[in-house]
Amino acid sequence: MKKFKLALLTVALAGSSMAAMAQDKAALIKQFVDVQRPGIESLARGLVEQSSAPIAQAGSQYLQSQVPEAKRESAAKAADAELKKYFDDAYPIVRDKAVQLAPGALTPLLEQNFSEEELKQLLAWINSPLSKKYQDLNPKMQTALTEKLVAETRGTIEPKMRALDENVAKALGAPTGGAQQGAAPAKAPAKAPAKK
Repeated sequence: MKKFKLALLTVALAGSSMAAMAQDKAALIKQFVDVQRPGIESLARGLVEQSSAPIAQAGSQYLQSQVPEAKRESAAKAADAELKKYFDDAYPIVRDKAVQLAPGALTPLLEQNFSEEELKQLLAWINSPLSKKYQDLNPKMQTALTEKLVAETRGTIEPKMRALDENVAKALGAPTGGAQQGAAPAKAPAKAPAKK
């Protein structure tokens, strides 16, 4: 009977110890994700800036080639104001969604790839072989979060990008409504040389 009680007590202690370890690991992962918030916000900032970059570049090219020099400064300021308005509107949406999605996107990768002790070392960020392991995993974590973030914010951000495109075009005095900007007129096909 004593052996049975001892075995039962051992099993109970092992079970509670494992549950505590799982809670400790979960707490370490939550702490790690919280520490990563500036990087997550930076990722969101980069995505928003990247999304408007083609519009800004096209606007700049149009400004230099199509807008009279006398109107360029005011048109550039108006376009910059539209770009800033877009960023100020879109960034909080993407940032907040990134922060919201980060635990779900990153936790499985961290649980699968790091032990509790490694998470402690990672949080302390000591120069060690662990640093290399984290750096190797980091692109996968960013990809996982980026994919989820883009999927979750696409419906909200794409209409804003279309509005930004229209507003920048208007600010620059460029054609709007899907007209090709700066497109060269179609050339007539070259005539074949006459046969002699």
